[in-house]
Amino acid sequence: MSENKKADKIVGVKGMNDILPADAALWELFENTVQSVLKSYGFQKISTPIVESTALFARGLGAVTDIVEKEMYSFTDSMNGDNLTLRPESTAGVVRAAIEHNLTYDGPKRLWYSGPMFRHERPQRGRYRQFHQVGAEAIGFTGPDIDAELIMLCQRLWDDLGLQDVKLQLNSIGDAEERNRHRADLIAYFEQHQALLDADAQRRLHSNPLRILDTKNPAMQEMVNGAPQLLDYLGEESRAHFEGVQKILNHNNIPFTINPRLVRGMDYYNRTVFEWVTDQLGSQGTVCGGGRYDPLVEMFGGKPTPACGFAMGIERLLELMRANGEQAVRNECDVYLVHQGEAAQLQSFVLAERLRNAGLDVVLHCASSNASGSFKSQMKRADASGAAYAIIIGEDEVANHTATVKTMRAEGDSDGEKASAGNQSVVPFDAVSDYLVDQIVGAGGDHDHDHGDHEHVHYHH
Repeated sequence: MSENKKADKIVGVKGMNDILPADAALWELFENTVQSVLKSYGFQKISTPIVESTALFARGLGAVTDIVEKEMYSFTDSMNGDNLTLRPESTAGVVRAAIEHNLTYDGPKRLWYSGPMFRHERPQRGRYRQFHQVGAEAIGFTGPDIDAELIMLCQRLWDDLGLQDVKLQLNSIGDAEERNRHRADLIAYFEQHQALLDADAQRRLHSNPLRILDTKNPAMQEMVNGAPQLLDYLGEESRAHFEGVQKILNHNNIPFTINPRLVRGMDYYNRTVFEWVTDQLGSQGTVCGGGRYDPLVEMFGGKPTPACGFAMGIERLLELMRANGEQAVRNECDVYLVHQGEAAQLQSFVLAERLRNAGLDVVLHCASSNASGSFKSQMKRADASGAAYAIIIGEDEVANHTATVKTMRAEGDSDGEKASAGNQSVVPFDAVSDYLVDQIVGAGGDHDHDHGDHEHVHYHH
């Protein structure tokens, strides 16, 4: 390459998005809220690899599902010939890990996960090639109570996130024998209306006819609405289980709509299935989905073990939070440290570490290519940082073993009065840490305990 020729810019892969600092605060708010809610229900975190054996998903999701047929990032490992796939979802991996490590040897487990998933599909609003999910898996529980608890957990999360326009749809798809009886009648019905089936439906007619009920093709809606409903084929146990879920939800004032066409996209589901939907995100209105998957553990070579879970799309929920006016406060620092001269710079490093030991967030001014190191330039940076205080160390401060503390934001002081922005005090160098902690804790108004080393006292502006 010629020395004068500018290198071509490499950009990100389409459908795989960067999470920039401006977005990070909302992600952090969401993740902290989710973790708090899941912990309050007794769920423990599990992390599994993003790459799994392709056979895991083909067996678990179903060979004729859209995901396995068209949407997986799969490749052959050149070292050993293994067929591997970037995970399109996490339930299969969590169940695989639970079996492999015998997690349920001492009883049922409540597990949760969070991380990136991958689908090789055309990117559009609300659908990305790399996206993030949070999910929960309750493994080893048999009754309708855990199904209802998972749904109530979701409702609590929507409440804590301030999301009001999220509605619950509920259905039961019964057990295998019930689905087989329904399947035979469903195929017969669709064969009578074969001329109305689109290419996808024709392909699924004999392999996975239940998924035809989930079609989004408007030309097929009227015909599909007249198809036999699986709810009419439920046996006594499946019906009692479904009624048990509804009874708990009704008793706890969780509104829902029974949607007899709700089947979910994975083959491993049985009995309870549910989705949380909104009309604020266009066609991609499902923000969370789940249900019971009792057959899956045995399908993966484990002992018969009942299970239930859900997954929610983080990007869609963040979009919904923004639509509801949610704006997370950016992560501002407590102190910006300004200095001039070599001796002052060395002292600034010492002071910055002391302040961090006291639990404060500190940004120490460092040289950059696009700004001078003048006091004026540094103070502009201090103001832009959102810091509550600037600390200034120059030649005079070094000589007198002091630091100048300047108030950058008007906040209530410890006496409840307003401290004006621009006020500054000269403080002995060794007392700066205690002085600032007193100022910040006093201004916060809700801290009445002593702060030991490393206890975080960040003041939220």
